[in-house]
Amino acid sequence: MSRSGPRAQSLLSGGGRVRYVPAMRSLQFRSVATIALAAAVLPIAGCARGGRKNTDIPYIARDVGTLYSAARSRLDQHRYKEAAQLFDEVERQHPYSIWARRAQLMSAFSYYLGAEYTLSIQSAQRFLSVHPGNRDAPYAYYLIALGYYEQISDVTRDQKITQQALDALGELTRRYPNSRYAADARLKVDLVRDHLAGKEMEIGRFYETRGQWLAATGRFRRVVEDYQTTTHAPEALMRLTETYLALGTPMEAQKSAAVLGANYPGSRWYDRAFKLMQDHPAKPVAPLAPGEAIVPNAAAVAPKGPSGEPTTSAPVGRASAPGAPTPATTGGGAGASGAGTTGPATGGAQPNG
Repeated sequence: MSRSGPRAQSLLSGGGRVRYVPAMRSLQFRSVATIALAAAVLPIAGCARGGRKNTDIPYIARDVGTLYSAARSRLDQHRYKEAAQLFDEVERQHPYSIWARRAQLMSAFSYYLGAEYTLSIQSAQRFLSVHPGNRDAPYAYYLIALGYYEQISDVTRDQKITQQALDALGELTRRYPNSRYAADARLKVDLVRDHLAGKEMEIGRFYETRGQWLAATGRFRRVVEDYQTTTHAPEALMRLTETYLALGTPMEAQKSAAVLGANYPGSRWYDRAFKLMQDHPAKPVAPLAPGEAIVPNAAAVAPKGPSGEPTTSAPVGRASAPGAPTPATTGGGAGASGAGTTGPATGGAQPNG
């Protein structure tokens, strides 16, 4: 608005020529001047309002020292987004300078401090694509992992970002196990794994409340097998005891309770599993005798008549009343009674023999 003051005065004065305009024309000129003033002020006001949203830095050729110093100054003032954009400007205007490589990492760091995690990850990945063997590569991998780690949501939401954080942290520890960032990465790996185990438990408990025992068992078994060092393993073993009992496999439930008691004897989950097994004791199956078949012979389990021999029942739908003629069987047409024949009549000569 301060810039529009002199301009408005010049429009209204007309360079001293207003005194020669008649009264009617003077009023028309003033109205036109007012419209022109409003048209001049509106774009300025619009720029002032939109300047807060559109913070892209215009291209102004500056030397690398000036740009880098300005970016560091913004970073010290906690104006992280402006600092990141100025660091990007260093790379854009001086791509072959020794400061360009440093500016890429500083840009990723500034975006991370400003909670612009996606942009931070992109800047660090761009640095690794151009300088994969640089001595600062471990720090770039660390920034990528932190960018994913800070976006982890609660277990009720999708855990794709959590898996990406685990992969990025694992990549850092695998490539640079002795770097100063590896120790913190290993700690975060344990926390991320515990979070993923919590997601599996959340889904398993959901299935269990709906009575979908088999699906719940699969989730709890995954926690025991893949995340056995997390804090969710004791509960997973107790839930397995519940689901196995619900599925009618008490021996498997007893095994889960035994593993729970051997590893977490003083936990409240073992107390619940122990009470469950007391209320539903497992009955062991008698061992087989030597030479006894696992699957009995069909003749051994067939029903026996009064004489002790197995009896056979007539096929369903083919039973005859007492005294009724027996239906003819295939191949015995010469001595069979025609009244009982159920197959179609055949004409022509009989086969010889």
